[in-house]
Amino acid sequence: MKNFLFRCYLRWMKFLCVFTGMVDSKVVILNGAGRSGSNGYVFYKWMLLNHPEMKTVLVEPWPSSHLSWATWQEIASARWIITTHQPFKVKKHQINIQLWHGVPLKRMGTMANNTKRRDNQRNEKLWHTTADCVASSSDWYETLMSSCMGIESRKYRKIGFPRLDALKHPIISRDELLKDLFKAENVDPKAKIGIYMPTFRYEMESADIMEQIKAGNFFAFADFDGAALNQALKEQNTYLIVKLHPWEMRLFDNLASHYSNIAFLNNDYLNEHDYDLYELLGDTDFLMTDFSSIYFDYLLLDRPIIFIDNYLDQYEKTRGLLMGPYAEITPGIKAGSQAEVLAAINQPDSAHWQAERKRWRQLTQQVEGDYCQNLFDYMMRP
Repeated sequence: MKNFLFRCYLRWMKFLCVFTGMVDSKVVILNGAGRSGSNGYVFYKWMLLNHPEMKTVLVEPWPSSHLSWATWQEIASARWIITTHQPFKVKKHQINIQLWHGVPLKRMGTMANNTKRRDNQRNEKLWHTTADCVASSSDWYETLMSSCMGIESRKYRKIGFPRLDALKHPIISRDELLKDLFKAENVDPKAKIGIYMPTFRYEMESADIMEQIKAGNFFAFADFDGAALNQALKEQNTYLIVKLHPWEMRLFDNLASHYSNIAFLNNDYLNEHDYDLYELLGDTDFLMTDFSSIYFDYLLLDRPIIFIDNYLDQYEKTRGLLMGPYAEITPGIKAGSQAEVLAAINQPDSAHWQAERKRWRQLTQQVEGDYCQNLFDYMMRP
Protein backbone atom coordinates (compact mmCIF):
# COMPACT_ATOMS: atom_id res chain seq x y z
CA MET A 1 0.00 0.00 0.00
CA LYS A 2 2.84 2.39 0.85
CA ASN A 3 4.50 1.76 -2.52
CA PHE A 4 1.23 2.45 -4.34
CA LEU A 5 0.68 5.71 -2.46
CA PHE A 6 4.24 6.81 -3.12
CA ARG A 7 3.84 6.16 -6.85
CA CYS A 8 0.69 8.29 -6.77
CA TYR A 9 2.65 11.03 -5.00
CA LEU A 10 5.34 10.98 -7.70
CA ARG A 11 2.76 11.19 -10.48
CA TRP A 12 1.09 14.14 -8.79
CA MET A 13 4.37 16.02 -8.33
CA LYS A 14 5.28 15.40 -11.96
CA PHE A 15 1.92 16.87 -13.00
CA LEU A 16 2.43 19.98 -10.87
CA CYS A 17 5.93 20.51 -12.30
CA VAL A 18 4.98 20.10 -15.94
CA PHE A 19 5.20 23.81 -16.78
CA THR A 20 8.54 24.46 -15.06
CA GLY A 21 11.12 25.52 -17.63
CA MET A 22 14.35 23.57 -18.12
CA VAL A 23 17.89 24.94 -17.77
CA ASP A 24 20.47 23.29 -20.03
CA SER A 25 23.32 23.80 -17.56
CA LYS A 26 21.50 22.30 -14.58
CA VAL A 27 22.27 18.82 -13.25
CA VAL A 28 20.24 17.22 -10.46
CA ILE A 29 21.59 14.17 -8.69
CA LEU A 30 19.01 12.01 -6.92
CA ASN A 31 21.19 10.19 -4.42
CA GLY A 32 19.73 7.10 -2.81
CA ALA A 33 23.08 5.54 -1.93
CA GLY A 34 23.95 7.69 1.06
CA ARG A 35 27.69 7.79 1.67
CA SER A 36 28.47 4.12 1.07
CA GLY A 37 30.04 4.16 -2.36
CA SER A 38 27.63 6.58 -3.99
CA ASN A 39 28.34 7.33 -7.64
CA GLY A 40 26.01 10.29 -7.38
CA TYR A 41 27.63 11.88 -4.34
CA VAL A 42 31.19 11.42 -5.66
CA PHE A 43 30.19 12.94 -9.01
CA TYR A 44 28.43 15.81 -7.22
CA LYS A 45 31.63 16.72 -5.34
CA TRP A 46 33.63 16.46 -8.55
CA MET A 47 31.23 18.73 -10.42
CA LEU A 48 31.37 21.42 -7.72
CA LEU A 49 35.16 21.40 -7.87
CA ASN A 50 35.71 21.08 -11.61
CA HIS A 51 32.65 22.67 -13.24
CA PRO A 52 31.27 25.51 -11.14
CA GLU A 53 29.78 26.95 -14.33
CA MET A 54 27.19 24.16 -14.18
CA LYS A 55 24.36 24.32 -11.65
CA THR A 56 24.67 20.97 -9.86
CA VAL A 57 22.09 20.11 -7.21
CA LEU A 58 22.20 17.16 -4.82
CA VAL A 59 18.86 15.76 -3.63
CA GLU A 60 18.96 13.28 -0.76
CA PRO A 61 17.62 11.15 0.65
CA TRP A 62 15.93 9.87 -2.47
CA PRO A 63 13.26 8.68 -2.90
CA SER A 64 11.38 10.75 -0.36
CA SER A 65 7.87 12.05 0.11
CA HIS A 66 9.12 14.97 2.21
CA LEU A 67 10.80 17.12 -0.41
CA SER A 68 9.99 20.81 -0.53
CA TRP A 69 8.27 22.43 -3.48
CA ALA A 70 11.50 24.34 -4.17
CA THR A 71 13.37 21.03 -4.45
CA TRP A 72 10.79 19.68 -6.87
CA GLN A 73 11.24 22.78 -9.01
CA GLU A 74 14.99 22.15 -9.05
CA ILE A 75 14.37 18.60 -10.25
CA ALA A 76 11.87 19.69 -12.88
CA SER A 77 14.13 22.42 -14.29
CA ALA A 78 17.23 20.26 -14.75
CA ARG A 79 18.31 19.04 -18.16
CA TRP A 80 20.17 16.14 -16.57
CA ILE A 81 18.73 13.81 -13.92
CA ILE A 82 21.31 11.42 -12.49
CA THR A 83 20.06 8.51 -10.39
CA THR A 84 21.70 5.82 -8.26
CA HIS A 85 18.66 3.58 -7.94
CA GLN A 86 15.51 3.46 -10.06
CA PRO A 87 15.47 5.72 -13.16
CA PHE A 88 13.46 8.91 -12.76
CA LYS A 89 12.65 12.13 -14.57
CA VAL A 90 9.81 14.61 -14.51
CA LYS A 91 9.60 15.37 -18.23
CA LYS A 92 10.18 13.44 -21.42
CA HIS A 93 12.90 15.78 -22.69
CA GLN A 94 15.01 15.52 -19.58
CA ILE A 95 17.94 13.10 -19.83
CA ASN A 96 18.22 10.40 -17.19
CA ILE A 97 21.64 8.89 -16.58
CA GLN A 98 21.47 5.77 -14.44
CA LEU A 99 24.62 5.13 -12.42
CA TRP A 100 23.19 2.40 -10.16
CA HIS A 101 25.03 1.67 -6.90
CA GLY A 102 26.94 -1.57 -7.32
CA VAL A 103 27.96 -4.38 -9.60
CA PRO A 104 25.30 -7.08 -9.10
CA LEU A 105 26.45 -10.25 -7.37
CA LYS A 106 23.15 -10.84 -5.57
CA ARG A 107 20.06 -11.69 -7.58
CA MET A 108 17.63 -8.83 -8.04
CA GLY A 109 14.57 -7.99 -10.09
CA THR A 110 13.42 -10.82 -12.33
CA MET A 111 16.29 -13.06 -11.21
CA ALA A 112 15.68 -12.78 -7.45
CA ASN A 113 13.99 -15.52 -5.46
CA ASN A 114 12.10 -13.06 -3.26
CA THR A 115 10.44 -10.65 -5.72
CA LYS A 116 6.98 -10.55 -7.30
CA ARG A 117 6.35 -10.78 -11.02
CA ARG A 118 4.09 -7.72 -11.09
CA ASP A 119 6.76 -5.57 -9.41
CA ASN A 120 9.43 -6.88 -11.77
CA GLN A 121 7.34 -6.07 -14.82
CA ARG A 122 6.72 -2.54 -13.51
CA ASN A 123 10.44 -2.02 -12.92
CA GLU A 124 11.39 -3.30 -16.36
CA LYS A 125 8.93 -0.91 -17.96
CA LEU A 126 10.37 1.94 -15.88
CA TRP A 127 13.91 1.22 -17.12
CA HIS A 128 12.66 0.96 -20.70
CA THR A 129 10.77 4.24 -20.69
CA THR A 130 12.87 6.41 -18.36
CA ALA A 131 16.58 5.50 -18.46
CA ASP A 132 18.33 7.22 -21.37
CA CYS A 133 21.84 6.09 -20.48
CA VAL A 134 23.03 3.30 -18.17
CA ALA A 135 26.66 3.62 -17.11
CA SER A 136 28.61 0.41 -17.58
CA SER A 137 32.03 -1.00 -16.73
CA SER A 138 32.07 -4.10 -18.95
CA ASP A 139 30.13 -6.48 -21.18
CA TRP A 140 29.86 -8.74 -18.17
CA TYR A 141 28.18 -5.99 -16.11
CA GLU A 142 25.68 -5.34 -18.88
CA THR A 143 24.77 -9.02 -19.10
CA LEU A 144 24.11 -9.24 -15.36
CA MET A 145 22.08 -6.02 -15.22
CA SER A 146 19.97 -6.93 -18.24
CA SER A 147 19.22 -10.38 -16.87
CA CYS A 148 17.74 -8.72 -13.78
CA MET A 149 16.12 -5.59 -15.19
CA GLY A 150 15.55 -6.30 -18.89
CA ILE A 151 17.65 -3.31 -19.99
CA GLU A 152 18.18 -2.96 -23.75
CA SER A 153 21.81 -3.07 -24.86
CA ARG A 154 21.52 0.27 -26.71
CA LYS A 155 21.12 2.10 -23.41
CA TYR A 156 24.56 1.14 -22.04
CA ARG A 157 27.60 3.38 -22.26
CA LYS A 158 30.98 2.14 -21.10
CA ILE A 159 32.00 5.18 -19.07
CA GLY A 160 32.65 3.47 -15.73
CA PHE A 161 31.51 4.53 -12.27
CA PRO A 162 32.45 7.82 -10.55
CA ARG A 163 32.87 6.13 -7.16
CA LEU A 164 35.96 4.36 -8.48
CA ASP A 165 37.81 7.67 -8.78
CA ALA A 166 37.57 7.97 -5.01
CA LEU A 167 39.34 4.62 -4.52
CA LYS A 168 42.48 5.95 -6.13
CA HIS A 169 42.67 9.14 -4.09
CA PRO A 170 41.96 8.72 -0.34
CA ILE A 171 40.67 11.95 1.12
CA ILE A 172 42.65 11.56 4.36
CA SER A 173 45.82 9.71 5.32
CA ARG A 174 46.02 6.37 7.10
CA ASP A 175 47.26 8.13 10.24
CA GLU A 176 44.28 10.49 10.18
CA LEU A 177 41.87 7.59 9.69
CA LEU A 178 43.36 5.68 12.63
CA LYS A 179 43.17 8.78 14.80
CA ASP A 180 39.57 9.53 13.84
CA LEU A 181 38.17 6.03 14.26
CA PHE A 182 40.45 4.38 16.82
CA LYS A 183 41.86 7.40 18.71
CA ALA A 184 45.23 5.86 17.88
CA GLU A 185 48.35 7.96 17.33
CA ASN A 186 51.95 7.14 16.44
CA VAL A 187 50.83 3.79 15.03
CA ASP A 188 53.41 1.40 13.61
CA PRO A 189 53.59 2.13 9.85
CA LYS A 190 53.48 -1.64 9.25
CA ALA A 191 50.11 -1.98 10.98
CA LYS A 192 47.31 -3.27 8.75
CA ILE A 193 43.87 -1.71 8.41
CA GLY A 194 41.00 -3.94 7.36
CA ILE A 195 37.34 -3.19 6.74
CA TYR A 196 34.38 -5.53 7.15
CA MET A 197 31.36 -4.73 4.97
CA PRO A 198 28.60 -7.35 4.91
CA THR A 199 25.52 -7.11 2.75
CA PHE A 200 21.99 -6.39 4.03
CA ARG A 201 21.39 -9.49 6.16
CA TYR A 202 17.88 -8.59 7.29
CA GLU A 203 16.47 -9.97 4.05
CA MET A 204 17.53 -13.48 5.09
CA GLU A 205 14.45 -13.26 7.33
CA SER A 206 16.23 -14.78 10.32
CA ALA A 207 15.40 -13.41 13.78
CA ASP A 208 18.39 -15.32 15.15
CA ILE A 209 20.86 -13.47 12.94
CA MET A 210 19.38 -10.11 13.88
CA GLU A 211 19.53 -10.97 17.58
CA GLN A 212 23.19 -11.90 17.30
CA ILE A 213 23.99 -8.63 15.55
CA LYS A 214 21.99 -6.67 18.12
CA ALA A 215 23.99 -8.36 20.88
CA GLY A 216 27.22 -7.08 19.30
CA ASN A 217 28.13 -10.18 17.27
CA PHE A 218 28.52 -8.25 14.02
CA PHE A 219 29.86 -11.32 12.20
CA ALA A 220 26.99 -13.50 13.45
CA PHE A 221 29.59 -16.19 14.14
CA ALA A 222 28.86 -19.14 16.42
CA ASP A 223 32.32 -18.75 18.00
CA PHE A 224 32.26 -14.94 18.27
CA ASP A 225 34.15 -13.45 21.20
CA GLY A 226 34.67 -9.71 20.91
CA ALA A 227 37.37 -9.43 23.53
CA ALA A 228 39.31 -12.36 22.11
CA LEU A 229 38.96 -10.98 18.58
CA ASN A 230 40.26 -7.59 19.67
CA GLN A 231 43.21 -9.13 21.48
CA ALA A 232 44.13 -11.25 18.48
CA LEU A 233 43.93 -8.24 16.17
CA LYS A 234 46.15 -6.31 18.56
CA GLU A 235 48.71 -9.11 18.53
CA GLN A 236 48.55 -9.20 14.71
CA ASN A 237 49.12 -5.44 14.55
CA THR A 238 45.80 -5.04 12.77
CA TYR A 239 42.93 -2.55 13.05
CA LEU A 240 39.44 -3.57 11.90
CA ILE A 241 36.80 -1.11 10.70
CA VAL A 242 33.25 -2.46 10.82
CA LYS A 243 30.83 -0.83 8.36
CA LEU A 244 27.44 -2.47 8.65
CA HIS A 245 24.33 -1.70 6.63
CA PRO A 246 22.64 1.43 8.12
CA TRP A 247 19.63 -0.66 9.14
CA GLU A 248 21.85 -3.01 11.12
CA MET A 249 23.76 -0.17 12.72
CA ARG A 250 20.50 1.04 14.24
CA LEU A 251 20.31 -2.21 16.21
CA PHE A 252 23.26 -1.14 18.35
CA ASP A 253 22.46 0.88 21.46
CA ASN A 254 25.93 2.40 21.43
CA LEU A 255 27.93 2.71 18.24
CA ALA A 256 31.10 3.66 20.10
CA SER A 257 33.37 0.61 20.28
CA HIS A 258 35.03 -0.17 23.60
CA TYR A 259 37.71 -2.14 21.77
CA SER A 260 41.15 -0.75 20.97
CA ASN A 261 41.45 -2.39 17.52
CA ILE A 262 37.83 -2.56 16.38
CA ALA A 263 35.86 0.53 15.38
CA PHE A 264 32.39 1.02 13.93
CA LEU A 265 32.17 3.34 10.95
CA ASN A 266 28.71 4.87 10.79
CA ASN A 267 27.00 7.34 8.52
CA ASP A 268 27.22 10.13 11.10
CA TYR A 269 31.00 10.23 10.73
CA LEU A 270 30.76 10.25 6.92
CA ASN A 271 28.07 12.93 6.84
CA GLU A 272 29.79 15.20 9.37
CA HIS A 273 33.00 15.17 7.34
CA ASP A 274 31.39 15.19 3.89
CA TYR A 275 33.13 11.93 3.04
CA ASP A 276 32.01 9.01 0.98
CA LEU A 277 33.11 5.57 2.18
CA TYR A 278 35.07 5.02 -1.05
CA GLU A 279 37.19 8.07 -0.22
CA LEU A 280 38.53 6.09 2.75
CA LEU A 281 38.85 2.61 1.23
CA GLY A 282 42.18 3.43 -0.37
CA ASP A 283 43.67 3.61 3.14
CA THR A 284 42.76 0.00 3.93
CA ASP A 285 44.94 -3.08 3.42
CA PHE A 286 42.24 -5.72 3.05
CA LEU A 287 38.48 -6.15 2.72
CA MET A 288 36.13 -8.63 4.38
CA THR A 289 32.67 -9.11 2.92
CA ASP A 290 30.10 -11.81 2.27
CA PHE A 291 27.77 -11.29 -0.71
CA SER A 292 28.31 -7.57 -1.25
CA SER A 293 29.28 -6.37 -4.71
CA ILE A 294 31.86 -4.03 -3.16
CA TYR A 295 34.46 -6.70 -3.80
CA PHE A 296 34.32 -6.06 -7.56
CA ASP A 297 35.30 -2.43 -6.99
CA TYR A 298 37.95 -3.33 -4.42
CA LEU A 299 39.70 -5.38 -7.10
CA LEU A 300 41.05 -2.11 -8.49
CA LEU A 301 43.19 -1.77 -5.36
CA ASP A 302 44.60 -5.30 -5.83
CA ARG A 303 44.56 -6.05 -2.11
CA PRO A 304 43.47 -9.21 -0.26
CA ILE A 305 39.77 -9.98 0.14
CA ILE A 306 38.37 -12.38 2.73
CA PHE A 307 34.90 -13.77 2.07
CA ILE A 308 32.63 -14.55 5.02
CA ASP A 309 30.44 -17.51 4.07
CA ASN A 310 28.80 -18.63 7.32
CA TYR A 311 25.28 -17.97 5.95
CA LEU A 312 25.90 -18.79 2.30
CA ASP A 313 23.32 -21.60 2.02
CA GLN A 314 20.62 -19.54 3.71
CA TYR A 315 21.28 -16.48 1.53
CA GLU A 316 21.26 -18.46 -1.70
CA LYS A 317 17.91 -19.94 -0.75
CA THR A 318 16.31 -16.63 0.31
CA ARG A 319 17.51 -14.30 -2.44
CA GLY A 320 20.19 -16.06 -4.46
CA LEU A 321 23.37 -15.14 -6.30
CA LEU A 322 23.65 -14.38 -10.00
CA MET A 323 26.67 -16.64 -10.43
CA GLY A 324 28.11 -19.71 -8.83
CA PRO A 325 29.52 -21.77 -7.33
CA TYR A 326 30.39 -19.16 -4.73
CA ALA A 327 33.87 -20.60 -4.16
CA GLU A 328 34.70 -20.11 -7.84
CA ILE A 329 33.52 -16.51 -8.20
CA THR A 330 35.11 -15.06 -5.05
CA PRO A 331 38.88 -14.47 -5.40
CA GLY A 332 39.95 -14.78 -1.79
CA ILE A 333 40.10 -16.94 1.32
CA LYS A 334 36.73 -18.14 2.65
CA ALA A 335 36.00 -17.90 6.39
CA GLY A 336 32.95 -19.14 8.28
CA SER A 337 34.13 -18.61 11.84
CA GLN A 338 36.13 -16.19 13.96
CA ALA A 339 39.04 -18.64 14.10
CA GLU A 340 39.13 -18.83 10.30
CA VAL A 341 38.97 -15.04 9.98
CA LEU A 342 41.98 -14.59 12.27
CA ALA A 343 43.91 -17.25 10.37
CA ALA A 344 43.08 -15.55 7.06
CA ILE A 345 44.19 -12.12 8.28
CA ASN A 346 47.50 -13.57 9.41
CA GLN A 347 48.15 -15.34 6.11
CA PRO A 348 50.37 -13.60 3.53
CA ASP A 349 48.78 -12.67 0.22
CA SER A 350 49.41 -15.57 -2.15
CA ALA A 351 50.30 -15.58 -5.84
CA HIS A 352 47.19 -17.68 -6.47
CA TRP A 353 44.79 -15.07 -5.11
CA GLN A 354 46.69 -12.27 -6.82
CA ALA A 355 46.19 -14.03 -10.14
CA GLU A 356 42.50 -14.64 -9.39
CA ARG A 357 41.94 -10.99 -8.52
CA LYS A 358 43.61 -9.94 -11.76
CA ARG A 359 41.43 -12.32 -13.76
CA TRP A 360 38.23 -10.98 -12.23
CA ARG A 361 39.39 -7.38 -12.57
CA GLN A 362 39.99 -7.86 -16.30
CA LEU A 363 36.55 -9.42 -16.65
CA THR A 364 34.62 -6.78 -14.73
CA GLN A 365 36.57 -3.56 -15.41
CA GLN A 366 37.01 -2.84 -19.10
CA VAL A 367 36.93 0.95 -18.70
CA GLU A 368 39.96 3.06 -17.84
CA GLY A 369 40.55 6.73 -17.22
CA ASP A 370 38.94 9.23 -14.89
CA TYR A 371 35.39 8.04 -14.43
CA CYS A 372 33.87 11.38 -13.42
CA GLN A 373 35.49 12.95 -16.48
CA ASN A 374 34.14 10.13 -18.66
CA LEU A 375 30.63 10.86 -17.44
CA PHE A 376 30.95 14.60 -17.94
CA ASP A 377 32.36 14.13 -21.44
CA TYR A 378 29.39 11.93 -22.30
CA MET A 379 26.98 14.58 -21.05
CA MET A 380 28.69 17.31 -23.07
CA ARG A 381 28.99 15.35 -26.31
CA PRO A 382 27.50 17.07 -29.39
